[in-house]
Amino acid sequence: MSYETIIVERDGPLMTITLNRPDRLNAMPPQMADEIGAAFYDLRDARAVLITGAGKGFCSGADLSARGERSALEMKGGSHLALQNHYNPAVSQVLRAPVPVVCAVNGPAAGVGCSLALAADFTLAGRSAYFLQAFVNIGLVPDGGSTWLLTRAIGRARATRMMMLGEKIGAEQAEDWGLIYKAVDNDGLLAEARELALKLANGPTVALRTMKQNIALATDGSLQQVLLAEAEGQRLAGATADAREGGMAFLEKRKAEFKGA
Repeated sequence: MSYETIIVERDGPLMTITLNRPDRLNAMPPQMADEIGAAFYDLRDARAVLITGAGKGFCSGADLSARGERSALEMKGGSHLALQNHYNPAVSQVLRAPVPVVCAVNGPAAGVGCSLALAADFTLAGRSAYFLQAFVNIGLVPDGGSTWLLTRAIGRARATRMMMLGEKIGAEQAEDWGLIYKAVDNDGLLAEARELALKLANGPTVALRTMKQNIALATDGSLQQVLLAEAEGQRLAGATADAREGGMAFLEKRKAEFKGA
């Protein structure tokens, strides 16, 4: 598939998605949301995904004015329909991805860009990057899953602060709050994120997928549900060639070579 607003590159088990509208700080039109969703639908042999942005920004939020569309403030019902039909499905695809997702935030991550970044399993940010929910300044509310993601990541008080006061949260503060995995030097961001993504891509794929599912269940499910899911996941992972390889590597005191099966 060809893409107009993102760049998709494949390197063995790793797929890299680069948001590619640097002149607009990668503001996300509905088309970009659709293309992100399509890329996740077409994982093929990818065992991990890395998401980043071209230029000086990660994603400055939704852009409903692209290609001549009227802005969300001018088009009655436009933002609602765009969320339901484009942005929400894209964020959901990232959250539900059957492989680990790493996000390298190289600049502003605002609005739905913040949602996209936080939907990853591991979010790294350059020290000059920041996370922002500025909807309050224009009389709107956070969307794209931001309310759910922020509240669960940093708690009610801090999520309320971000959303109701519209404060920018820098990378180091985001790490301190537990909002992201790690803040790193700008120059080393992409290299470190890629190293992590490759490590995950070369990990035990079935076990990692099951961990993702169980972590998601633990967010809203009961202890009994999680216990059952863990037991079933252990059964599935234990039957894989990767589990056998891991056991042999442990006994032979060597590094395991996982094949994703």
